[in-house]
Amino acid sequence: MAARTNDSNVRAIIESDSTITDLEPFITMANELVTECCGDAGYTDTRLELIERLLAAHFYCLRDMRAKMERAGSVSQEYDTKLDLYFAHTHHGQMALMMDTNGGLAELQAEAKEGAKVAANMLWLGMTAEEQLEAQNE
Repeated sequence: MAARTNDSNVRAIIESDSTITDLEPFITMANELVTECCGDAGYTDTRLELIERLLAAHFYCLRDMRAKMERAGSVSQEYDTKLDLYFAHTHHGQMALMMDTNGGLAELQAEAKEGAKVAANMLWLGMTAEEQLEAQNE
């Protein structure tokens, strides 16, 4: 599916140097998740675009953390980040969770915390009754 948001919408909520960073990979990741987790939730196109924009900003900020505090004397820098995983790691991810009021992203996050979904399957290594009879008669 074509992206709902665009470079300028994402740049409007983050600080980035347009000559350095291409936001398309982050927009593509956000689009995939929004389509999978929120696409069938009955949201308006505007809501889906906002969630996608916030997720794109979230993914970008994971790569290029925002400075919380900078100092010139004695050169110091502190990053604005939270020690957490998944969407709660950035303010943008937290806002995307809040905008997804049907909980698709929260459900994805919960599944990721618990580990990947595992499909149950069974493989029988024994023999059928006929094969057992044949083996006994040999």
